[in-house]
Amino acid sequence: MHENMNQELDFMFVKYARVWIPDVEEVWRSAELTKDYRQGDGALQLQLEDGKELEYKLDPKTNNLPHLRNPDILVGENDLTALSYLHEPAVLHNLKVRFIDSKLIYTYCGIVLVAINPYETLPIYGADIINAYSGQNMGDMDPHIFAVAEEAYKQMARDERNQSIIVSGESGAGKTVSAKYAMRYFATVSGSASEANVEEKVLASNPIMESIGNAKTTRNDNSSRFGKYIEIGFDKRYHIIGANMRTYLLEKSRVVFQADEERNYHIFYQLCASAHLPEFKALKLGKADDFHYTKQGRNPVIDGIDDAKEMSTTRNAFTLLGVNESYQMGLFRILASILHLGNVEVKDRDSDSSIIPPNNGHLSVFCELMGVTYQDMSHWLCHKKLKTATETYIKPIPKLQAINARDALAKHIYAKLFNWIVDHVNKALHSTVKQHSFIGVLDIYGFETFEINSFEQFCINYANEKLQQQFNMHVFKLEQEEYMKEQIPWTLIDFYDNQPCINLIEAKMGVLDLLDEECKMPKGSDDSWAQKLYNTHLKTCALFEKPRMSNKAFIIQHFADKVEYQCDGFLEKNKDTVNEEQIHVLKASKFDLLVELFQDEEKATSPTGAAPTTGGRTRLSVKPDKSKAGQASKEHKKTVGLQFRNSLHLLMETLNATTPHYVRCIKPNDYKFAFTFDPKRAVQQLRACGVLETIRISAAGFPSRWTYQEFFSRYRVLMKQKDVLTDRKMTCKNVLEKLVQDQDKYQFGKTKIFFRAGQVAYLEKLRADKLRAACIRIQKTIRCWLARKKYLRMKHAATTIQRYVRGYQARCLAKFLRRTRAAIIIQKYQRMYVQRKCYKRKQAAALVMQCILRAYMARQLYKALLREHKAIIIQKMVRGWLARQWFKRSLRAIVYLQCCIRRMRAKRELKKLKIEARSVEHFKKLNIGMENKIMQLQRRIDEQNKDNRSLSERLNGLEISHAAESERLRVEVTRLRGAEEDAKNNANKVTTLLEELERLRKDLQNTQKEKKVIEEWAKTYQDEMEQMISELKEQNHLLKNEKNDLNRMIQEQGQQWTEKMQRALKEETEQLENDLNEERSRYQNLLTEHLRLEEKYDDLKEEITLAVNVPKPGHRRTDSTHSSNESECTYNSEFAESEEGSRGGEDVSKAILDMSLFLKLQKRVSELEQEKQSLQNELDRREEQFQRARARDDEEHKKARSAELEYESLKRQELESENKKLKHHLNEMRQSLRGSPEAGSAAPGSPAYTVLLDQLNSSNEELEVRKEEVLILRSQLVSQKEAMQHKDEKATMTEPLPYIEDVQKLTDAKEISQAYMGLKDTNRLLESQLQAQRRSHENEVEVLRGELQSVKEENNRQQQLLAQNLQLPPEARIEASLQHEITRLTNENLDLMEQLEKQDKTVRKLKKQLKVFAKKINDLEGGQMDVSPGQTTDEPVHPVNIPRREKDFQGMLEYKKEDELKLVKNLILELKPRGVAVNLIPGLPAYILFMCLRHADYVNDDQKVRSLLTSVINSIKKILKKRGDDFETVSFWLSNTCRFLHCLKQYSGDDQFMKHNTPKQNDHCLSNFDLAEYRQVLSDLAIQIYQQLIKCMENILQPMIVSGMLEHETIQGVSGVKPTGLRKRTSSIADEGTYTLDSIIRQLNTFHSIMCQHGTDPELIKQVVKQQFYIIGAVTLNNLLLRKDMCSWSKGMQIRYNVSQLEEWLRDKNLMTCGAKETLEPLIQAAQLLQVKKKTDEDAEAICSMCNALSTAQIVKVLNLYTPVNAFEERVSVLFIRTIQTRLRDRKESPQLLMDTKLIYPVTFPFNPSSLALETIQIPGSLNLAFLTRV
Repeated sequence: MHENMNQELDFMFVKYARVWIPDVEEVWRSAELTKDYRQGDGALQLQLEDGKELEYKLDPKTNNLPHLRNPDILVGENDLTALSYLHEPAVLHNLKVRFIDSKLIYTYCGIVLVAINPYETLPIYGADIINAYSGQNMGDMDPHIFAVAEEAYKQMARDERNQSIIVSGESGAGKTVSAKYAMRYFATVSGSASEANVEEKVLASNPIMESIGNAKTTRNDNSSRFGKYIEIGFDKRYHIIGANMRTYLLEKSRVVFQADEERNYHIFYQLCASAHLPEFKALKLGKADDFHYTKQGRNPVIDGIDDAKEMSTTRNAFTLLGVNESYQMGLFRILASILHLGNVEVKDRDSDSSIIPPNNGHLSVFCELMGVTYQDMSHWLCHKKLKTATETYIKPIPKLQAINARDALAKHIYAKLFNWIVDHVNKALHSTVKQHSFIGVLDIYGFETFEINSFEQFCINYANEKLQQQFNMHVFKLEQEEYMKEQIPWTLIDFYDNQPCINLIEAKMGVLDLLDEECKMPKGSDDSWAQKLYNTHLKTCALFEKPRMSNKAFIIQHFADKVEYQCDGFLEKNKDTVNEEQIHVLKASKFDLLVELFQDEEKATSPTGAAPTTGGRTRLSVKPDKSKAGQASKEHKKTVGLQFRNSLHLLMETLNATTPHYVRCIKPNDYKFAFTFDPKRAVQQLRACGVLETIRISAAGFPSRWTYQEFFSRYRVLMKQKDVLTDRKMTCKNVLEKLVQDQDKYQFGKTKIFFRAGQVAYLEKLRADKLRAACIRIQKTIRCWLARKKYLRMKHAATTIQRYVRGYQARCLAKFLRRTRAAIIIQKYQRMYVQRKCYKRKQAAALVMQCILRAYMARQLYKALLREHKAIIIQKMVRGWLARQWFKRSLRAIVYLQCCIRRMRAKRELKKLKIEARSVEHFKKLNIGMENKIMQLQRRIDEQNKDNRSLSERLNGLEISHAAESERLRVEVTRLRGAEEDAKNNANKVTTLLEELERLRKDLQNTQKEKKVIEEWAKTYQDEMEQMISELKEQNHLLKNEKNDLNRMIQEQGQQWTEKMQRALKEETEQLENDLNEERSRYQNLLTEHLRLEEKYDDLKEEITLAVNVPKPGHRRTDSTHSSNESECTYNSEFAESEEGSRGGEDVSKAILDMSLFLKLQKRVSELEQEKQSLQNELDRREEQFQRARARDDEEHKKARSAELEYESLKRQELESENKKLKHHLNEMRQSLRGSPEAGSAAPGSPAYTVLLDQLNSSNEELEVRKEEVLILRSQLVSQKEAMQHKDEKATMTEPLPYIEDVQKLTDAKEISQAYMGLKDTNRLLESQLQAQRRSHENEVEVLRGELQSVKEENNRQQQLLAQNLQLPPEARIEASLQHEITRLTNENLDLMEQLEKQDKTVRKLKKQLKVFAKKINDLEGGQMDVSPGQTTDEPVHPVNIPRREKDFQGMLEYKKEDELKLVKNLILELKPRGVAVNLIPGLPAYILFMCLRHADYVNDDQKVRSLLTSVINSIKKILKKRGDDFETVSFWLSNTCRFLHCLKQYSGDDQFMKHNTPKQNDHCLSNFDLAEYRQVLSDLAIQIYQQLIKCMENILQPMIVSGMLEHETIQGVSGVKPTGLRKRTSSIADEGTYTLDSIIRQLNTFHSIMCQHGTDPELIKQVVKQQFYIIGAVTLNNLLLRKDMCSWSKGMQIRYNVSQLEEWLRDKNLMTCGAKETLEPLIQAAQLLQVKKKTDEDAEAICSMCNALSTAQIVKVLNLYTPVNAFEERVSVLFIRTIQTRLRDRKESPQLLMDTKLIYPVTFPFNPSSLALETIQIPGSLNLAFLTRV
């Protein structure tokens, strides 16, 4: 078919045309023609995308051309049928582009949704996405599983026909997840019809079925190993009421065997992971690696899955479905038993028998858990029973058969358990309500082919053959219906019919029939069955083949591919046998659940009455009763194949009775890599799932379909002006006849034009050529204009340049001549100067040379004379020295000679003396002389010593005259030397003195040196000191600078602290505002939920009333003692016209519904009561202080008090006279009643008489009570008067006369006793006041003590801080002190602010309550004295004239209690808002109600106030419930409720609300009741009305937004319509009835005008407008994010224009400051993102900085969805999107993709006082309120 089409389009194979050619690796590869193709060419010249040249040879036999490639504008389409060329490479490429580049996993292919598994969690399944798809047409949004689910749900409701969603695909393709999301959609959108939460139960069945039916395989971590069909039931209102599940072909073999890298069913690993729990200790489980049935795959863990957590989820699901804990533990016991059974070890006894060792641990645990005997189970695991006609044999079996029998038992138990769980899930999901319709979700295995294919693959492919046949027939039927609907001539389309393949499998003598027949044979085998197949089908059926190299296999040609099946195991799996004796043992168990599993098959059938649904289950009915053995044996003969065929036939009947919807899941790769696309695997699955067959059927007819308006809009450029007619259909026909000559290429339907495949591409080529030619012409003209402009500019520039160049050259020539003349002159003078300089230089050099030479000769002469003179001097000196040397030598020789001679003479003399000394006389003689000498010498020595001492002292003391002293000492030494010669004994001493002198001299020198050193040191020290002083001065200067810097720094820090505190305060304020908004939002959401529950309660009440339909008249009186809090919480109506007898039961149900809210409100009420009690105590204390102050000032107020008493006495007298009149009238009425002639109606005992008498008695009782109160009050007044008289006796003489009269009136004994009792009460009151004062004094003392203790602690802390600061350096000390001071001041300021706020609040509350109580006291004094007792009229009263004066109207309306119902009915229930809003003042009902309330407050009737407020609240609720969808009504009552609330505030008496009041308005304030609690109730009611207004407004705007903001072309001709597929989208061309932007603006004007007419507060209008614009922006952006066809450059321009129009509307209404524009910022940025450049890194940076209101997910989504509408635009590259993601990676934001359209901003009601005076309000007669009386 494609080849023929290509031959017809051979004119399209021109240069630059792109085609697809086959490729081994990529399946299909794109190439471009480098040369035009001509008819008869044998090859095409191509160039691949990598630049490689290729010659593509055509098949010489067929000469088929390759597939043409679609234009880029069509690539990435949502619907594959929108492609112009429908063939395999186009489909594959489109899916790849959407999956890899755009990250889109869903694509339509006609009626099929193709879902590619991304192997990654995507944020596209949240509640926001569900809400976005809810109610949308299937073609209006991007492909999604939710769109298919919504289409099924919508068709079920519209056509009243059951629906089916068929989900198929390979293992790991995502079938289970898709089915799960479809079920989640139904559960979310439809809800349940009862409070049983059926939708939660339906979803809860998923984790249960996944745990027992899913397992990890090599292809999928959560592969469903069974097929299931879930029917979700709906009632007449299409709410979920229940569900039913059918299962198919459970893979039981997985229980006992798993391949490598695979696991058993999840439930086993969940049990092992939870074995540590106390309740599972009895199961004696361990790790999964400890059991044979869970460790064979050698990979017991799935990455990212916590089996223990999954176990908890499974248990919770069981609990939700009603499976109690005991049953759950029973299920887990059976599952644990299966694991222990797998570990039972069987050993060989001999070759033909086996045995289980005694006391096998796992078998013991198995028997203990299953409640069977160890001996029986171990025996029958190793033996089997053989029955013949006469005898029964027990035969041992070998080890291999025993192991197989053990595994068969485990599989059988698990299959029974699986079936039991499915049955109980169905029971839990079964509904007693009659099912009106259902939607079925089929999750079944896709076509499978492996290297080794067995019985399971055969059954799976058989099921897929049946489903494919049904799919083909449905596609063909839809195509036929479409052609007939458009009245297109129907031509038979040939499509593949796989009925022959189905007949081969299921017909008589087919594969299954022969297999069942072989299973019945006693010695049947797989080989014999294979031979039968060969003999039967090999020659008769073309779809059946035999492999060449095998006799135990066969090949079947399925619709998808050829599959070779291995015959081994077919018979065994089909029979699915199990040892009957083992079943008997299990049936004899004491375990009730196990026995229940093996009940009769009649009891085990599914609730639907269908055939057994679990494929592969063996139906056993083994019983001890021998009479039924034959029946049991017969039941055993029902094979798995037969069961599966029956269940499949039942499934096909169900599907054929429903409208099917198809989801085909594709597995992109075998390695579970995220967003990785393997073309080979994808093509294989596309062929197998029927997608390509759908494409082929579509391509065989007219696949491209356009409406006439779309065709005209797209191809208007191909038409001339004369071709455009008013009739679009005729215009399109005329144009097509010119453009396409072959009329067979298109057909004209009623509303569409049908095109053959490739014709749209041809039209697109013509359009592109036309646009390209237009672009070329525009470019030619523009380039010509630009070139001419450039030429003229260049010519003008050249002329200008020439003029300037020539002038420049002339100037240069003149300059050259001048310079030449000047140069010659300069050269002349220069040369002269050079010559003169040379001569002067030579002359100067000669003179210098002469001077130097003469000087040199003079110096030489002088040197010669000088040398001669020096030589003479030297000779003179030398000769003198030689003479002195000779003289010295001669002198020394002479002295030496003299010494020698004197020595010789001395020796001789000595010798003589020695001789003489020997004689005594001589000695004595000598002694006489020697003694004198010695004495003299001794004296001399003493003197010398003295002299020496004095000399030493003198030497030490003299430093200046040392030279003279030295000379004197030398003289003295000479003298001593002479004396020494005289006295030899003293010679040594002289030597010593000389040495001492030398030492002293040295000391003197040392002293002088030290002096010099000291002087130098002193000088150095002085210099150092001066330097140090200078340094200190510098340091001082630096310190001063540093001080200044520190001061400046302190100031800066102070400023910084101030700024920081301000910023912190601002941030904290913002945070508090955000918290307040969040809290307000939560509170308002709670109110919304409360309102919803109330409405639900009312609906249930109405349903019960309609169901019972038995009216029970009666009226239950509401207890008048109900507090205002109860009225706030329940809003009980006291004026209901009729109440049902079942009121009590309804109240109970309502209490149950509102229990959570009631508990919260009750807690809040208790807190308010406590706060009220504390304030009451504080008020009492203040009153006591007030009484004490009043007692002190009593004397000052005597006169005023006397005047008041006089006035009260006068008033009392007047009231007494009125009382007399009333008594008189009463007696007259009694007499008239007694004497009435109508005795029948008014006789004593009649009903009327009884009622009147009761009223009279109650009035008398009330009158007596008032009398007693008046007496007590009078006694208190008298006691106070007596106390005043006792204080000042003189004052009593001057008291006015009324006091004396009052005393005289107390002559009655009763009055005196009552006065005495009053005095006692007063004394008690004073005692209590004294005690309270004492207690307050003690409390104040305690408080002062506490403050003293805190001051002491603060003092200690300050001392510690001071001690710490003293240890710090100065800088740190200063900083610490400043920091501490700042902290202290800040804390003190905060404490003072808190105290001030508390005191202000307390003072305000106390003032308010003081006013209230003062007014109450005054009213009580006046009111109680009015109703004086009757005997007081007899007392003497001085006549007093009481003048009457007319009172002004006080702005109050009086009404009777019985008129309350009429007031509410006329003013609220039956009031028409339109008339009131137009003709009367805004808020008139609110003013009237408040004026009525004021009168009830004025007369101090609390019941009347409570009744009126409750009636008003309930009536407003009633009218809103009745007409809540009318915007005008809701707006009217929102305005009036707010006005009523403002009136309650304005006239409450609070100072904060009285600032703007006039004095007259202040006089109108409420006097008796504090309605602050009711203000809160009215505020809550206003919030509910506001939310109702927003919902009403949203319901009106919602249908307009997408059409007006996105689809409608506000700027005509900017965006072109792209080709669409079978899933038609809403046309962007405005048809009749289509909403436009003008529609939205008109609606906004309507909303605004209505609210203004109703007098809505301006601030409230701003909040409503902000909410309107948020809804518009959010809905538009969400739709943009889910529609690929809307993400284009031209659509961005349209959106920006539409937003500008909305902003203009805001400016016209002066609403630019309401924040509405900011809510459109995400939409504005999305539109800008569509228009900005998206190529370079700079563009990425600009986008990141621009789109700060969009999340990363939204930015990436828009970039992924960006689609060029024209061929001149470019797509966004994947690299650019990754750059954006990298730059935005650090953003902290919510991952949510869509904006929350249900978000309602928290509403506030700013106080808005009214300047309208109440006394000026007139009530129009149209309101029918004549019963109201002005007061």
